[in-house]
Amino acid sequence: MNRQIKILGIVIMLCYFAAFLKLNQIQVLQAGAYNDRPENTRAQLRDFNKPRGDIVTAEGEIAATSEVVRSELRYQRVYPEGELFAHVTGYYSFRLGSTGVERVYNAELTGRTPSLQLHELSGFFADQSSEGDVVLTLRGQVQRAARDALGGNNGSVVALDPRTGDIIAMYSNPTYDPNVISANQGEEAVDVKTLLDAAPSKPLLSRAYQERYFPGSTFKIVTAAAGLTSKKVTETTPDYPVVQSYTPPLTTRPIKNFDGNLCGGTLFVILQKSCNSSFAQMAAETLGPDPMIAAAEAAGFNDAPPIDLTRPATSVYPTNFGAVVSTPEGAAPVYEDTPALAQTGIGQNDVAATPLQMALVAAGVANKGRIMVPHVMREIRARDGAVVGSYADSPWRDSMSPENAEILRRGMISVVTDGTASILALPGFDVGGKTGTAQLGLDPPQSHAWIIAFAGPAGQAPTIAVAVMVQGVDGASGSTGGRVAGPIAKQVLEAALMPG
Repeated sequence: MNRQIKILGIVIMLCYFAAFLKLNQIQVLQAGAYNDRPENTRAQLRDFNKPRGDIVTAEGEIAATSEVVRSELRYQRVYPEGELFAHVTGYYSFRLGSTGVERVYNAELTGRTPSLQLHELSGFFADQSSEGDVVLTLRGQVQRAARDALGGNNGSVVALDPRTGDIIAMYSNPTYDPNVISANQGEEAVDVKTLLDAAPSKPLLSRAYQERYFPGSTFKIVTAAAGLTSKKVTETTPDYPVVQSYTPPLTTRPIKNFDGNLCGGTLFVILQKSCNSSFAQMAAETLGPDPMIAAAEAAGFNDAPPIDLTRPATSVYPTNFGAVVSTPEGAAPVYEDTPALAQTGIGQNDVAATPLQMALVAAGVANKGRIMVPHVMREIRARDGAVVGSYADSPWRDSMSPENAEILRRGMISVVTDGTASILALPGFDVGGKTGTAQLGLDPPQSHAWIIAFAGPAGQAPTIAVAVMVQGVDGASGSTGGRVAGPIAKQVLEAALMPG
């Protein structure tokens, strides 16, 4: 009898052990797989029946909040400003998931971070909940200026503080209203999302950081940085010939200056006049591939920027120009694709950049060569207003030395005082800029109109860097960037520098 009881005890212990192993396998090892199954809606039901924190601008304006509703799901996510902040906040949908800040900072908004949970425990007797508010770096006044200035044009505006990486404004058109996609009930949200996904204009994608375009002549700042860093270009040398066009080695196709203009000269002069011939020759003959690749990658090309938003695009600079064909005396070696290299010097061929990337190029010049990590979150606050976390500003790239950045800073200021970006001049402020017109074709002629800039109080460090891209503008004149993108950038600079 004792033997049978002993055997039964062993069997029961083995059953308990097997159940323990299975329970741990399900709850620990396979928890992620079960949570990710499409038919498992427990996590969504939990989150939509609990409070969720707000997303607010730097001034405290509500960009996203939750409202109590009478349905199976207790809370409905709403966006009081509609499309204004859509590409930053993203959407938060029971049926369709989440994007943007709603996704990146989901743990903070739902109160599942250690700092928020500890704060909740510290206020145990006050009956406070743990969800957190995300305070953005965006300023509503500057965001509205970007939207209003861009108007009905397809394109994007990015403005940031070069000293910290704070995104001050980020607006793209076309955009969308996240309220419809975030609706809890019915098929309307799914139908709207399907239509937006199918739209050729791709309104769900932010042109600011998720789409790439030819940067045109704004890229000449990177070419100039390559020249200065390699020590093959200074303020006074080389003195490029005054011509209408430049024909690279191994081709008979000339690279022409816009509108058939004659131009050439030393660095500041060719920046002011945006000389295609000179910058193409600089890339092809003065520098060669290695300095160009190094300068582009130092500025952030060929690597996605570490912005705290979903799916940032990687800006591209080509890295393979073939084998060396010849080595002319006093010039860079000629490569099989030297004609393409010449085109990259003016931001064409296979060069492609997001507006965010080009804003970072301007920010690097403004911030003594250092590019800070761009970000949209400034603070995390508990519901009682206590700050439980903040973004730690940090460098991302050293795009050039402080000495070379100072040369380019003065060069870009000269483009405003004596060159193609004169539209940006603001009394009492030091403003530097570079215009760009990226040709798309000649039948009919179209181009992307660009401008990048920085500005700050006279004699002080710049406090804002901006990039504006207007997509598919009719015509391809050299003045397109300054004429179309310039006034937009100026309105954004004025809103940031002279609020009120």
